[in-house]
Amino acid sequence: MTRPSCRIPSVALIATLALLLAAALLPAGGPAPAAPGGAPITLVAAAPGDERWSVDLTIVDRDDVNVRRSAAGLRLRDARANGRGARSPHSAVAEGMLLAAPRTLARPATRVRAEINAAVPAGATVEAQVRGWRAAGWTEWRAATTGAVFDRPVTRVQTRVVLTAPDGGATATARSVRLTADANVAVSAATPGRTYRVYATRIGLVGELTANGRTVQPRDHFAALPSRRGLSPLNTGDYTVRVCTTSGSRCEYAPVWDVGPWNTRDDYWNPSSVRENWKNLPQGRPEAQAAYQSGYNGGRDQFGRTVLNPAGIDLADGTFWDGLLLTTNSWVDVAYLWTGGGPRGVVGDGPLNIRTGASTSYATRGLAARLAHVPIQCYVTGQSVAGPYRTTTRWNRLASGQYVSHAYISSVYGGSVPVC
Repeated sequence: MTRPSCRIPSVALIATLALLLAAALLPAGGPAPAAPGGAPITLVAAAPGDERWSVDLTIVDRDDVNVRRSAAGLRLRDARANGRGARSPHSAVAEGMLLAAPRTLARPATRVRAEINAAVPAGATVEAQVRGWRAAGWTEWRAATTGAVFDRPVTRVQTRVVLTAPDGGATATARSVRLTADANVAVSAATPGRTYRVYATRIGLVGELTANGRTVQPRDHFAALPSRRGLSPLNTGDYTVRVCTTSGSRCEYAPVWDVGPWNTRDDYWNPSSVRENWKNLPQGRPEAQAAYQSGYNGGRDQFGRTVLNPAGIDLADGTFWDGLLLTTNSWVDVAYLWTGGGPRGVVGDGPLNIRTGASTSYATRGLAARLAHVPIQCYVTGQSVAGPYRTTTRWNRLASGQYVSHAYISSVYGGSVPVC
C-alpha cells in the first residue's frame, strides 16, 4: 500500500533541501547518512511516469532479522553486536534486515531507485537494497538509494531494508521506503562467472545467528562472504559459491548465509566500477588479505580492527570438515556462481554427493549443500535413483565435470538442459 507523502514544515525547508543535496552527492552504494540530532533523512526518487511502489514496513516475520515495528517506524530489535568480540572477524556493529516480498514489474526495468524517509542518529545507517530476477536467476543485491543499475533487464524486484547501529548505540527509525523502476538506463554485456583463490577460515559459532537469520547448526553447510551483495535470504541458495581445494580434489557448492570475515562491504569479486569499497585493490583481492599481507589500510578492516588473517571467505563446519575435508584454515578456489549464466539446479535435499560419474559406484568429489544452486552443463543416462523428488536415471553433469542425481534436484531454471 502506498503511503501518503509527508509534508515538510516551512521552517525546516532550507535544512531539508540541504540534506537532500548532500544525499545526492553521496558515493554510489552508500547508506542513508546521519543527520545532526537524528533529524529525518529523505532521498529523492524518480520523475513521474515510472513504476512506483512502497515497501510495507509494518509486517515483520520470520524471514526478517533483528528488526521490529514500532509506532514511529522500523527499528533494530537489539542494538548489540550479537556478542562478537573486538577481535572477531565478524561484524562489529549491530545489524538488522527486513526482507520484502518480490514485486513483478509491469515491464522489464534496468534501474531501481529508492526514496527513504528515516530518522538516523549519529553512527547509525539505513539502506534500501534491491535485486532483480532474470532468466539466469537473481542478480546481486545493490544499494538503491542512488540508483541500482542492472546489466540486463529484470522482470521482478525484491527489496530489503538494512539497519545498522554502533554496538549498544542508538538505532535509526525507518518511516517509509518507496521504490521506482525504469528502463531508461543502457545495459552492458553480462559477465562470465568469476573464480578467485582466497583464504578460507572455519566459522564455528554454533548456536549463533547468521546475517540472514539462520541459527548455526553443528556441522552446518554454508559460507560467509564479506559483503551483503551476495547474501541469500533465509532458506534459499540464491547466492551460491563453489569452493574447491587448490588441488581440485574436493569441492562443495554452498549457499551464502552470513556476512564476513572482517568486512561487510567488500565485494572483492566485482570489478572496481561496482565494488563497494577498496576500489584501488585488484579485482579478486579481499581487503583483509591486502591488510594482512601488505599493511593496506594500516593493516585494519573497515571497523578499524587489526586484521589477524587474510580470510576472504568463512566456511561452516560441515563445509569445512565434510565437504572439503580440511583440517586447518587454507587457501581455496571460490567460484561466485551468480556471476555466471546458464541453467541452474536447486538441491532440494542434501548435502548431496558429487560423483565422478553417473552412478553411486563412482567416487565422490565433494558435496552440494541443501538449497545450493548448481550450474548444470548437460545430462546423461545412468543408474536409476529413487530420491525425494522423483525416481530417475537422469544424472546432471555440472560445469566442473562432476555429476549429481536429478532425483535430488527440486527445480531447474535459467534455460533448458541439453543432453551431453
